[in-house]
Amino acid sequence: MRVLIAEDELKLADTIARGLRREGMAVDLAGDGTDAVVKAQIARYDVLVLDRDLPGVHGDDVCRAVREEQPETGILMLTAAGTLDDLVHGLSLGADDYLAKPFRFAELVARIRALARRSTPSLPALLRHSDIELDPARRIVTRDGRAIHLARKEFAVLEALMSVAGATVSAEQLLERGWDDEIDPFTNVVRRTIMTLRRKLGEPPVIETVIGVGYRMG
Repeated sequence: MRVLIAEDELKLADTIARGLRREGMAVDLAGDGTDAVVKAQIARYDVLVLDRDLPGVHGDDVCRAVREEQPETGILMLTAAGTLDDLVHGLSLGADDYLAKPFRFAELVARIRALARRSTPSLPALLRHSDIELDPARRIVTRDGRAIHLARKEFAVLEALMSVAGATVSAEQLLERGWDDEIDPFTNVVRRTIMTLRRKLGEPPVIETVIGVGYRMG
């Protein structure tokens, strides 16, 4: 899952980002509305956590722009005010959910996961390929009933591959889905992650390399 946090309170944004990364999400930060709009035009996000009172481009206008550019992205609007009028106005702009500050982090995570599921309703609760089963909600992977411990990025790559039912996924697409914008786009981190993932999944091998294209579950 890739999340964009548009929040000008840098300490709060960093705290949220660290927490979401511990939950296995790839997180980008935008400190103002202009940066948020630019990043939403470059990358595809599952969820946008949007502070309404952003400098530069106002949060309301960011909401409209992202809804137009990425209609499938879930938008969770944050605000210091929590009146019914604020809620109605935020939803009328195209936001999917609304959370007043201060909020509990556990609630924020739950709402983000709910929005991400809503943006990909066709995916089953459990992903299966041969004898491998992946539970995205509980972050559990088993093969032939045996639990396999995966690091966050390994889990993200396997989930991306299993969610496309045998289609080929490029290294660039895996990089976009599993890492945030701090990663060097010319790194070989995807190849290294695939190698480790193959080793952990064991025999027979299930991840195929499609030369010049990417990877797929075989």
